[in-house]
Amino acid sequence: MNKRNVEIYDYASELLDKPRAHLKLSLVQDETGLRITYNEKLLMLFNLTHDGMLAAGFVSKALGTNIPPLGETSWARVSTGVLFRATSIAQLDYTNEASFELLERWLSEADLQRGNKPKQ
Repeated sequence: MNKRNVEIYDYASELLDKPRAHLKLSLVQDETGLRITYNEKLLMLFNLTHDGMLAAGFVSKALGTNIPPLGETSWARVSTGVLFRATSIAQLDYTNEASFELLERWLSEADLQRGNKPKQ
């Protein structure tokens, strides 16, 4: 992903440096795209482009929530392990087919880390 579609801020990396079990993230959609914050500090910004919102949808899924309707907020309570996978998903190049193999794996891992049982 290039900066035109997705931006990941240094604060996301800072959070990942210290493992935590519960981070309450807010997801807000406005006319420019989707913002993900923690304690009102920006972690990720997804611009309102096809690729930006594609990545936002996958990241939201990794966090165990949906993209909120325009002007609304949704919440996700996740570990730093899930946040790590979400930031990794945000950085994938979705024009490369190999990215979808990584995406599938990281979504599955995030699901397990959020406490969901694997599907039989």
